[in-house]
Amino acid sequence: MSAIRRYVVAATTAAILCCAPQALWAQEWPQRTVKFIVPLGAGAGADIGGRLIAERVQKKWNRPVIIENRPGGDALPAIQAFVSANDDHVLFYSPSGNFVVHPHRFAKLPYDPAKDLQPIARVSNTIIAVAASNSLNANTVKDVIDRMRAEPGKLDIAMVPGTAELTVDSFLILQNLKATKVPYRNIVDGVGDLATGRLQFMMASYAIFQPALQNNSIKLLALTNSTRTDLVPGVPTVAEVGFPGLELDGLVGLFGPRDMPLELRRRIGADVVEAAKDPEVARRLAASAQAVNPGGADEFAESMRKQAEQIAKIAKTIGMVPK
Repeated sequence: MSAIRRYVVAATTAAILCCAPQALWAQEWPQRTVKFIVPLGAGAGADIGGRLIAERVQKKWNRPVIIENRPGGDALPAIQAFVSANDDHVLFYSPSGNFVVHPHRFAKLPYDPAKDLQPIARVSNTIIAVAASNSLNANTVKDVIDRMRAEPGKLDIAMVPGTAELTVDSFLILQNLKATKVPYRNIVDGVGDLATGRLQFMMASYAIFQPALQNNSIKLLALTNSTRTDLVPGVPTVAEVGFPGLELDGLVGLFGPRDMPLELRRRIGADVVEAAKDPEVARRLAASAQAVNPGGADEFAESMRKQAEQIAKIAKTIGMVPK
């Protein structure tokens, strides 16, 4: 055997031996209960989606999959719990919009956005809506904007922390509008205040508005998504009604810890994508105003890259600098 051939054989053997433990690890996972940490409260769109996916994958994995809700704090408590666990059986199920703005908002973070949140699978696009309190007597987005312009700083508004908040912040600045932002540990609680008139305007997932809409206690004005959806028939987009600056598409999926091998992320991602394609999951996600848009680890990473670029442009436009 020639020296070159001996080298090739040895190198190939070494590569196989090196990769074998990792491949075996991926095949044997999970070995115990899996946890999905969700940075929103029960009833939020991501919570509903996480529970639906958990129901399906635990049957395939033959292990329990539990949900842990950690709302509030701009998603930082949930992310810190996920990162500090440093456990490949503790995953993070979240809208990427909850944290993609963190590098622009904070000078220092307790985690590394580029390394500590590794994309596993994209599941859905959340339908995001803007709604008003009935006490405002507003029938359109323009009605709300006109009221903000006429009464600077007097309207109380709320948004989901992350891309929704940054989108509204930039819109207010570019439109030279002033409103009072009301923070919520659990954004679902804001809907009750919107219904009673303590809050006048809100941007959040359509899912959390549904109970209030069913009893006609709030007014749905428009969707922030780039295109209309049959899931909410007859409701226009913000761009259609003349306010493209409020346009925002939701992006929800599953993330793994920094040291999770790509092979394992792809394997878990394939199981999640399969679960998302289940017609019953798609139907129930649609009922919570989420459009199924499954994609594996690589596809999810690319979707997030594009979203991060969009947010970076918004931040630059409004002169946002880390605090």
